[in-house]
Amino acid sequence: MTKDGRYRDWAGLPPELTWSILSRLGTVDILEKAQKVCKSWHSVCEEPSMWRKINMHNDLGFMDSLTRSRHVAMCRNAVDRSQGGLVEIDIWYFCTDSLLNHIADSSRNLRTLRIAMCHEINDGLLEAAGKLPFLEELDISYCSFEEETLKAVGKSCPNLKTLKLNYPVLSYSDDEFAIAIAESMPELRNLQLSGNPYMSNTGLQAILDGCLHLEHLDLRECWRLGLVGDLEKLCAERIRVLRRPGDPTSGPHDMFWL
Repeated sequence: MTKDGRYRDWAGLPPELTWSILSRLGTVDILEKAQKVCKSWHSVCEEPSMWRKINMHNDLGFMDSLTRSRHVAMCRNAVDRSQGGLVEIDIWYFCTDSLLNHIADSSRNLRTLRIAMCHEINDGLLEAAGKLPFLEELDISYCSFEEETLKAVGKSCPNLKTLKLNYPVLSYSDDEFAIAIAESMPELRNLQLSGNPYMSNTGLQAILDGCLHLEHLDLRECWRLGLVGDLEKLCAERIRVLRRPGDPTSGPHDMFWL
């Protein structure tokens, strides 16, 4: 309602203003609610430019099978609406191998892929990475991927600048995952490795030697590390923002701090 007591005609808004309003909503809200408000809103929601970014980050965590299937279907719909223009997608919890490869097949220009806590992905990332040569940011926190998958991602995505590998479900028992990162991801600027308790100074040294552009490094709860002596000096000289093993975490999502 306006100040003079009249109701605003939302259908009469200019398309660019409608786009600005709708682009602030999450994907689920757009598909289940906003596009049903009126014909003009529905028309804007059909435009590929509305779907350059897809945000389906579900804070609820648990999904029953019906809800999961519904989210997968909505995500496929949103990806298809982008008509190849998708550059950023955030889909926690419910991504599958099939959905991930649909995204990769449809979105070769994708820059950001966040699939944290998606436990149903197995070989899908290995296959999808080869179709995403322009990928710059990858979040696979709380997931389970072998070292060979990390190597394949690095080799297939030469522009990768941000990797978030916090609290992996598959606990790496040695430094092989760190060495895989060091050998295949030389352009990294931002690396988050919170909750990798078995990485030693050997793995960290390999990362520092292999990722020469690294500026942000999160090592919280990497309890096997000993940042002393020359290694501590090297981190201080090279890393602009460093989170140490004993630095506090304020909550379960505090690892996504950059």
